[in-house]
Amino acid sequence: MGAAKNIWAILEAEDESSGNNVSQIPYSSMVVDTSLPLPRIIPLLIELCKDLFKNWRELDDSLFSVERVSGGITNLLLKVSVKEDTERQVSVTVRLYGPNTEYVINRERELQAIKYLSAAGFGAKLLGGFGNGMVQSFINARTLDPSDMRQPKIAAQIAKELGKFHQVDIPGSKEPQLWVDILKFFERASTLRFEEPDTHKLYETISFEELHKEIVELREFTGILNSPVVFAHNDLLSGNLMLNEEEERLYLIDFEYGSYNYRGFDIGNHFNEYAGYDCDYSFYPSKEEQYHFIKHYLQPDKPEEVSIAEVESVYIETDAYKLASHLYWAIWAIIQARMSPIEFDYMGYFFLRYNEYKKLKPLTFSLVTSSLSASV
Repeated sequence: MGAAKNIWAILEAEDESSGNNVSQIPYSSMVVDTSLPLPRIIPLLIELCKDLFKNWRELDDSLFSVERVSGGITNLLLKVSVKEDTERQVSVTVRLYGPNTEYVINRERELQAIKYLSAAGFGAKLLGGFGNGMVQSFINARTLDPSDMRQPKIAAQIAKELGKFHQVDIPGSKEPQLWVDILKFFERASTLRFEEPDTHKLYETISFEELHKEIVELREFTGILNSPVVFAHNDLLSGNLMLNEEEERLYLIDFEYGSYNYRGFDIGNHFNEYAGYDCDYSFYPSKEEQYHFIKHYLQPDKPEEVSIAEVESVYIETDAYKLASHLYWAIWAIIQARMSPIEFDYMGYFFLRYNEYKKLKPLTFSLVTSSLSASV
């Protein structure tokens, strides 16, 4: 709770000096216990909203309703609706951070980026903060499924939005964070102990010496590609994409992992997410599907005018960085296996991602090396 308040204090100080208005965003010191069943969380959320928004403080609790929107493998999202009068109902989204997520998520970095991304039209508007979460405007749209991302029309929309997202300027350091974050994850993952004997036995089968060598080798290999550095989403899975089909408007949401990073990583990571949490990589986009996405990313208004050479260059770059995506989330999963209370086979997820990395590595290295040799 104290750490969260400190983050908001930092943002207020920064924005007072720059003339922005994030200091006007209300903050509550409340912490909502995410381990409680929903019926017990509901009155706490009502209390939280009344604490944050003064125009709701005198309203009767019966005018509030709460429903679960979704729950990924890090956060819990809830929709709070309020009947402000007989004709007007307002809804907000309350995002409860998963316990121990500070081990893998830089909340200060996230909050610093949100206000600029929101101003650029991305995601939901930040309305308030509290000890273990935030309140944002409610987006009237459905969350995508992995299969949606394969549809050519939706893929083109995602590519167009990602292209615009990558053009947003976020003040501060522009240094790419990929290898900084991976090495930080590695340091934490390599010193864990598990209470469950079976999980610890699995953990002991991981060769961290081998894993570190792979990180160093891949960092050097991808470095020769000179992938442009952009402000990247870094977690563009289907659950972080919403679509209002009536308005044909696509939303990129949840910027927890957002940072300056390599363009190839953000696109390659998105392609990996076609496989879903089950990691069925038979759904990884074909070369034709990747070309379709890349063309709309580079030139959404006239995709067919993008040169094949330019598309092929991004395709090669993306193919290399998809390996980094596998390493990133594999090592992330080891930490989550120890820290997260959410029922998900994180250790199994590590092996799925790391085994896919090892399977693809020789093919990708050969493809990239051949392409670079041909272009000399």
